[in-house]
Amino acid sequence: MIILEFKAKGKESQYSAIDEAIRTVKFIRNSCISLWLDNKGTGKSDLSRYSKILAKEFSFANELNSTARQAASERAWSSIVRFYDNCKKKVPDKKGFPKFQKRARSVEYKKSGWKLSPDKKSITFTDKKGIGKLKLKGTWDLWRFDKKQINRVRIVKRADGYYVQFCVAVNVKEEVEHTGEMIGLDVGLKEFYTDSNGHSEPSPRFYRKGERRLKFYQRRVSRKKKGSSNRRKAINRLGRQHLKISRQREEHAKRLARCVIRSNDLVAYEDLRVKNLVKNHCLAKSINDAGWYQFRKWLEHFGTKFDRITVAVNPAYTSQNCSECGEVVKKSLSTRTHICKCGCQLDRDHNAAINIRNRAISTTGHVGTWILNPNASGDLASTVLDSVREASPTANQVQQAGSLSEESPLRD
Repeated sequence: MIILEFKAKGKESQYSAIDEAIRTVKFIRNSCISLWLDNKGTGKSDLSRYSKILAKEFSFANELNSTARQAASERAWSSIVRFYDNCKKKVPDKKGFPKFQKRARSVEYKKSGWKLSPDKKSITFTDKKGIGKLKLKGTWDLWRFDKKQINRVRIVKRADGYYVQFCVAVNVKEEVEHTGEMIGLDVGLKEFYTDSNGHSEPSPRFYRKGERRLKFYQRRVSRKKKGSSNRRKAINRLGRQHLKISRQREEHAKRLARCVIRSNDLVAYEDLRVKNLVKNHCLAKSINDAGWYQFRKWLEHFGTKFDRITVAVNPAYTSQNCSECGEVVKKSLSTRTHICKCGCQLDRDHNAAINIRNRAISTTGHVGTWILNPNASGDLASTVLDSVREASPTANQVQQAGSLSEESPLRD
């Protein structure tokens, strides 16, 4: 499954129709949440039937395609299911109780409600909202895929315009030669990551570099009168700057993850809980700016695509244990050099990366969590959080990785 995204070009009246469709989706979702709150035992089928009732009661809801109304009720149910799952797993702190949505940014269609042009350079939405024909601007080759492979079409509103996303059911795996290399990665704030071969990748710190500009636009928003058109324009400029930082971080993580995965048959990394780490108010901004979540997400994506083994290991004591003798050498965060009685003297992050690689080799299955989300929203933000999904590589893959050589440089 892949997501292809195109910039949508249309008239102002079409953009207004898209905004109206998004507001309708928000209304249906919030109405379904209200039904669940008022009636104990409400299930997914009840919410789906309720979307039909709303279409009969409200003319603006009836103008939206039936599959888009179903998708809106599914969004409400997904938030309810997530709350139930968190309660069963006894997740600490907040359980994610379903809330009414204040702002919505997308409307999603399934198999109907839209029609591609023969050259697949434009799309026409056929419901009664009046969106009509939108031109598609992008570099993806949509003509290569059959219409039957497109499961869903989503219109997303961002600060710099409107985008059309296509969810395509296709096999993304590619055959690449095995390199016989294994590597461990230790992510950090000083360096983006340090691998078990001693190579360090500098941290780009996109948010820190763009923070001055963000403050400038934020001051301009604060000076405008609430509800005025000038304030709305200032908010849009601020949103564009946040979007730029988000895209920079995402592209940087994608580029490095692809390079690492193609260069190694096994990649080990720490099973970090970013959501818990950002509770440290002293380091929260730097942790979010580092983009560890995006990097891990792309590592696992390219690991699946290129048939590589990705292993998330327990990060406990990877910085304290000696990579040669295993002795515990306690050190504070300010101590950047690992010095052991056995004579081992390495950079702190290099020592941790070696420990991470060694733990992955001794693992008989996947340790940690699989964070890829198959229902990707396509919405970007300049800060990041954690998400969870479980998976495991096969035992044959791990045994194959254990027979690979351990000391080899990273290839570009």
